[in-house]
Amino acid sequence: MVFTSLALFVRNRGPDEFWRKRKILKLSAHFYGRRRNCYSIAIRAVHRALVSATKGRKLKKEDMVALWETRITAGCEEHNMTYPLFREGLVRCNILLNRKTLADLAVWEPRTFKSLVKVAHARVSQDGLAGVTELGDPPSGIITRGMLK
Repeated sequence: MVFTSLALFVRNRGPDEFWRKRKILKLSAHFYGRRRNCYSIAIRAVHRALVSATKGRKLKKEDMVALWETRITAGCEEHNMTYPLFREGLVRCNILLNRKTLADLAVWEPRTFKSLVKVAHARVSQDGLAGVTELGDPPSGIITRGMLK
């Protein structure tokens, strides 16, 4: 491209500007009103949306951890054992399962989870930790999938 003056060369932003704006307007295609097709408004909306998406990914991880903790705690209480004691027993037996796996076992494999609770309880009672009670029947009012079969 030939420029007749320096001023025209400075003013010309070339094809890069088109594609930069195109990228932002593509990201704002699902927005309402002028946030969709007015570049100066769309760029603010897109940046805000990207910030929210970044925060949302972290919040999703925190929510999943809280859900897994709740499910494991419920599974432990079903077998008369506290969650911290259960984790301590598994660590002492060198059974290193993460929260997600334990939560899945508590929900979908109740008999496997019960055997893990028994293993952890045996190790904790063998080591003589405080707070160990005898594994008995589940508390009244709880119906589990393991009881139905």
